[in-house]
Amino acid sequence: MTDSNITQRKQDHIHFLLQDADIERGQSGFERIRLTHRGLPECDFADIDSGTDFLGKPLSSPLLISSMTGGAAATLQAINRRLAEAAESAGMAMAVGSQRAMIQDPQARASFELRQYAPTIPLIANMGAVQLNYGFGLDEAQRMVDVLEADALYLHLNPLQEVIQPEGNTNFAQLTDKIAQLAEALPVPIILKEVGCGLSARDIELGLSAGIRWFDLAGRGGTSWSRIESHRAHSSQLASLGETFQDWGLTTPQALLQARPFQDRAHFIASGGIRNGIDMIKSVIMGGQICGVAAPLLKPAMDSTAATLATIEQLKQEFRTAQFLLGAPTLADVFLNDSLIEP
Repeated sequence: MTDSNITQRKQDHIHFLLQDADIERGQSGFERIRLTHRGLPECDFADIDSGTDFLGKPLSSPLLISSMTGGAAATLQAINRRLAEAAESAGMAMAVGSQRAMIQDPQARASFELRQYAPTIPLIANMGAVQLNYGFGLDEAQRMVDVLEADALYLHLNPLQEVIQPEGNTNFAQLTDKIAQLAEALPVPIILKEVGCGLSARDIELGLSAGIRWFDLAGRGGTSWSRIESHRAHSSQLASLGETFQDWGLTTPQALLQARPFQDRAHFIASGGIRNGIDMIKSVIMGGQICGVAAPLLKPAMDSTAATLATIEQLKQEFRTAQFLLGAPTLADVFLNDSLIEP
């Protein structure tokens, strides 16, 4: 693939995400989880504390800007800068989109040089795990981490997207061994991440065997990358395939349930279909230590840092309100607390 095609692909992704309302699938499963309201919460709203630590740094709320974009186009650079500035101001974490673009196109590097805008928050670099079967290795991963000055590296898993994608890389054979080698050599933690179909118990087992201790479950219900890629397909067969599989995978609540037996050995980020603070608190109750949000922040980030920050602060306020109404003044009162869910 040429350098210009990678940037164009990222711009295509944003275009179709904004133009096709059905890419937002709305089947996250969070709506089926009912929480127990407390009319007498026995706490002061002013004292509600949503703070936590992530990758050795404090967060004001268990909130992460999930991976979105990055590339040589000025628009992509501006989006990432605004996201980073807003994340720093709000005291939350941020992950970037795939950095493969900066390896193949030096002009894309600037869109990932974000530490200057976010000096104190956790930043997460990003590489497709499948690229380990296509010539990428420690050198490329280290360059991604160094450019972002990252605290961790996402290795994203997107087998469905790669099958539908016209230029997809579909050899996922024997990746676990290569992930293990990279995890041992890289000086920052690796976070294994799906991109919208969820991680199963078997995926977590394989990740643990490779030395991974952080997982982003990224279930279905939010952005359907299968449907996005169906718009970019070069054949009617691939387009049809993308639509057929647009709702494939585990929802985030289902993935959190599959992750429950591993809570003593691993840490989990809940993402995929999280659209408000109530979804966030349901995720924490079910075992997500951090909540990832992407699509709701795209339009604001295309506008301004201020608009992005306003959206983030709304999410944080919704989360604090849910804590208050559950009578749960700290995250410790929420995490894995099944008594907060109606039977």
